[in-house]
Amino acid sequence: MKKTKLRKYDPSETPINKQRRPNNVMDDNWIINFLNEVQIGHIATRWDNQPFINPSTFWYNSIRHEIYFHSNAVGRVRANSEMHTETCFETFRSGRLLPSNIPLEKSMQYESVVAFGKIRVVEDFDAKREYLQGLLDKYFGEMESGKDYRPITEDELKQTSVYAIAIDSWSGKRNWKDRADQGEFDEWPPLDEKWFDHY
Repeated sequence: MKKTKLRKYDPSETPINKQRRPNNVMDDNWIINFLNEVQIGHIATRWDNQPFINPSTFWYNSIRHEIYFHSNAVGRVRANSEMHTETCFETFRSGRLLPSNIPLEKSMQYESVVAFGKIRVVEDFDAKREYLQGLLDKYFGEMESGKDYRPITEDELKQTSVYAIAIDSWSGKRNWKDRADQGEFDEWPPLDEKWFDHY
């Protein structure tokens, strides 16, 4: 049996957004389009040594290179964000499961983006209104403010925390192949075709 040599990984030496599989790496244009399409992101904050992940709708602003989301006026996300500005954002989309006759080759179709940056609470009412409207336009872009629904009020702005993530670095990955890699016949018999139809 062959011995597997484990790779060394040191975040202090390796760029934080460097991918191990270059063929899965996507460029900036793909990342921007993906952020405009996908609906839910996950934002990681912390309170001292306690990490916290929160799912949320979000909006990416390509001009400012920032991600915006919102929460209640008071809560864990806001408290964490005011204590520590370092944050990580992730969003993904998954497809079919990809069976294989080799355990480590079993996989699934996926697309994802991870971004690192600094988070801040947006206090200015005009900015809050702009970023919340950007969220509304992303998810309900066919509807018009002031015609199909009432514009955002100052009272609603007071009840809402709006956050901006200034992005320092990001990366995109995509693995959407039709089938996972399979082992050679001398390693294990080929997988029955029924499993490709099943998954």
